[in-house]
Amino acid sequence: MSARAPKYVFVTGGVVSALGKGIVAASLGRLLKARGLRVQLQKFDPYLNVDPGTMSPFQHGEVYVTEDGAETDLDIGHYERFVDENLSQNSSHSAGAVWETVLRKERKGEFLGATVQVIPHITNEIKARIRRAAEAEPTDVVISEIGGTVGDIESLPFLEAIRQFRREVGPENVMYVHVTLVPFIEAAGELKTKPTQHSVNELRRIGIHPDVVVCRSHEELSRDIRDKIALFADVDPGAVIACRDMPDVYFVPSVLKDEGLDGLVCAKLGLETPEAELGEWEELTRRIDARRELVEIALVGKYVKLQDAYLSVHEALKHAGLLSGCAVRVRWVDAENMSYDEAAELLDTVDGVLVPGGFGSRGWEGKILACRVARERRIPYLGICLGMHVAVSEFARHVVGLDGANSTEMDPETPHPVIDLLPEQKGIEDLGGTMRLGARAVEVADGTRARELYGDAVIFERHRHRYEVNNLYRGQLVDAGLVVAGTFEQGRLVEIIELPDHPWFVASQFHPEFKSRPTRPAPLFRGFVAAALSRARSRAGEAVAAG
Repeated sequence: MSARAPKYVFVTGGVVSALGKGIVAASLGRLLKARGLRVQLQKFDPYLNVDPGTMSPFQHGEVYVTEDGAETDLDIGHYERFVDENLSQNSSHSAGAVWETVLRKERKGEFLGATVQVIPHITNEIKARIRRAAEAEPTDVVISEIGGTVGDIESLPFLEAIRQFRREVGPENVMYVHVTLVPFIEAAGELKTKPTQHSVNELRRIGIHPDVVVCRSHEELSRDIRDKIALFADVDPGAVIACRDMPDVYFVPSVLKDEGLDGLVCAKLGLETPEAELGEWEELTRRIDARRELVEIALVGKYVKLQDAYLSVHEALKHAGLLSGCAVRVRWVDAENMSYDEAAELLDTVDGVLVPGGFGSRGWEGKILACRVARERRIPYLGICLGMHVAVSEFARHVVGLDGANSTEMDPETPHPVIDLLPEQKGIEDLGGTMRLGARAVEVADGTRARELYGDAVIFERHRHRYEVNNLYRGQLVDAGLVVAGTFEQGRLVEIIELPDHPWFVASQFHPEFKSRPTRPAPLFRGFVAAALSRARSRAGEAVAAG
């Protein structure tokens, strides 16, 4: 593309939260990239936490970690999966981070004695962050999602900032996309446009006139409904985009393309490009429709009541299943209050056991039980971060014979601290942004499953942890049959462990789910799901033989 001023698309939402603004923004990013444009995406969240790193997954879903170690909103994961680009700290911003930056400047005297106010100081910082996304690397279009719902007091500074931004960079370089809800009222038997009308009116009252209205609905939008929304929102009928509920989020880019969203954006912003080429993505959606086999994975965790807490893990399982031609059904297993017999009875009916990352002691012993069942009954096992700590602790107790072996995170007085705090973490008091974060080099050992799956001697995977395998016990673990398949800095830290005499038992200190893509599954998930599918086929054969 020839050098030109970057264009900016702002995605806002109205009526209710959880409308799928992130999926719309990610899908638009995919479509524009498919037109040959260079796209950057970013998210602005109105909460006062500096980042999501210290927030409970029950409140905000998973914390997604970027290559450069930023702890971000889960929508950044959607962006990366859809656009297939590694994003950075420039892609996630909270009101807390904005205010912190402004107040630090005030303390340093950078405002020359001025009274620091929301306008212009907070809005200027927001605008600077929007521009930063375009300046970080060559970019044609920056898509910025504004979190929250239009009308919320917390979102007002962000909406005011994007209103000002249009005046500063020129209307020809800015487009506003408003995502709203058109609910179906059962009692009336029809779709209702009034919530959308009120939402658009609220946005216009702030000074923002949407160029496109994306209407989320359970039903198809009739021509009359589209015309009515266009009339009251003061947009062209063609700028009313229907986005009905889909069985899978990966269908959304094709739906929005058929509705002409990417064409509208390019026309409004003066971007002359060829039509979007979605060949690879359309092949992905065909594979979703073509799945005939099913594997069931038990995900044993403490946050199972909110599935968004493990969103990237769930998506990585789906990606691996698509490659193997099977659907993956996740059975959410609460790790608390489970006996060995109960765990055995439950896990005998699944095709794989996955223990994901997490923090704290709640459910720890239940995870140990699940891991023991998977090891003893030869059920495919994948441990991620805490799931590796679980695997090492279980192996130390029941194979090595170290009674009471544990992680010092769970039991500071354990007689055998096989998992201990990283040396560089000792003495750190602040919790936010202080873990071992981001992509680190992992050296993969020859002759291991991990090496076979990755194919490279050195890989780069993303981390988020404070605790590690205690090297003082490493010799005993290895002598008992545990294989250290991956390490950091010539063996200083254990990164991957395996059991070679098991159908598939692998655990990693890093989070492979963060780099999994719909068309390029994470290697460890690929191997895990393939092993689970083999078990599913074997179990199905046994059932047929028994019948």
